[in-house]
Amino acid sequence: MNALDISRWQFGITTVYHFILVPLTIGLAPMIAVMQTVWTVTGNEQWYRATKFFGKLFLINFALGIATGIVQEFQFGMNWSEYSRYVGDVFGAPLALEGLVAFFLESTFLGLWIFGWQRLPKKVHLACIWLVAIGVNASAYFIIAANSWMQHPVGARINPETKRPELTDFWAVMTNNTTLAAFPHAVAGSFLTAGTFVAGIGLWWMIRNRRRAAATSDVELADTLDRDARTLYRPVTRFALWVIVVSGVALAITGDVQGKLMFEQQPMKMASAESLCHTETGASFSVLTIGTHNNCDSITRVIELPNLTSFLATNTFDATLPGVAEMQQHYAETVGPGDYRPNLFVTYWAFRAMIGWAGGSALLALAGLWFTRKGRVPDARWLGRLAIAAIPTPFLANSSGWVFTEMGRQPWVVVPNPTGDPGIHLTVAQGVSANSVGAVLTSLITFTVIYGVLAVVWFGLIRRYVIEGPLDHDAHPPGTDDDTHDDSADHPASERLSFAY
Repeated sequence: MNALDISRWQFGITTVYHFILVPLTIGLAPMIAVMQTVWTVTGNEQWYRATKFFGKLFLINFALGIATGIVQEFQFGMNWSEYSRYVGDVFGAPLALEGLVAFFLESTFLGLWIFGWQRLPKKVHLACIWLVAIGVNASAYFIIAANSWMQHPVGARINPETKRPELTDFWAVMTNNTTLAAFPHAVAGSFLTAGTFVAGIGLWWMIRNRRRAAATSDVELADTLDRDARTLYRPVTRFALWVIVVSGVALAITGDVQGKLMFEQQPMKMASAESLCHTETGASFSVLTIGTHNNCDSITRVIELPNLTSFLATNTFDATLPGVAEMQQHYAETVGPGDYRPNLFVTYWAFRAMIGWAGGSALLALAGLWFTRKGRVPDARWLGRLAIAAIPTPFLANSSGWVFTEMGRQPWVVVPNPTGDPGIHLTVAQGVSANSVGAVLTSLITFTVIYGVLAVVWFGLIRRYVIEGPLDHDAHPPGTDDDTHDDSADHPASERLSFAY
């Protein structure tokens, strides 16, 4: 491999890992804010316990997300300096706002939320977590705006002297129709992730408590376990299951909008999603194929849905879609000689993995809502296992969607805008730094090892505190007669978070 290939692997590995953490942060912060709001309005202490429990998991995820996210911006200067030099006059504006506005908003008020439980008035403290939720979503918007400009460059023109894009309309960049389509889709995916996370854990704990209550001979303990199953875990689980349903519908709607916009702006990506090698009218959507894909003649479509790809692209079943070969010829004629085809195998299967993995959340929502209907509190062991098994599926769906989005635009890092300045475009090969293979390989190995360690730490902490469950002293909210309860009596110091939650 050359320096370009290694640089791509490094950016892909670090970004995929970072993106595992991002959707959970975006979706979980508003859900925790809702939990605390219910407690503030109703005074129901079980919602306070839920807020503290899932808030602890949120903090673990947030901390690891910050640690891994910082590296992403460093890489623009390390491995992609030519790209940074080319797009810096435009790309830097939304990223600067993300740091100056969104990150400071979420980090400042998250600190107040962590340490303000017994120091701030209840409503002020509640406002802090809502501002955190607004901040993390604002951060996502600014980053998506920057990425969307690469997918569809607007609000800029080529400076004839520097030969680089320069910003002409910041508002156009921030209201890019690609951004307006991608942001709600990403947020819906984040709520799907957070909803599945909360529902999976809540359902598992509900079933665990029910089974422990049935197995113990201690009547008082059995009553406590059964009460928690009914009044703590069931309401939280039902709330999260409905979040899955609503976000799933939103994903389908926003995904359809995004697909049609993608066909207008990046028809090569649409063709690659189906491995549509040649122009077709009424193009089908294949569910299963056999072949290498990158050699179009080797593809055998085993299961396909007639005319569906044309409908996904244009809302009509008989539309004509250009194929990969025709788009390759178009780029060669308009931009210059080169291979402008993405990796069809990766693009094709990443698109289907994105849809397929999301089915895990749908299955959990259907099973969970059915078995908890009309006040039911299930105790089936298989349902608890399904709940845990479903938790990773939206993470995998989000990662697959990112892989499709980024791999589908290859070899471009800044895609030509069909209706914009024809001079604004950059390939990945043109954006890489002039580093030696050894230097990039060293950083690749270093980051992969570090991120692997962080992955183990993240999973270990999440697993540990999920199994631990809500602490006993979380049954006594601030302001109650028992709010001076000694936390250390519940668990030794080694079993509590080190950052004084």
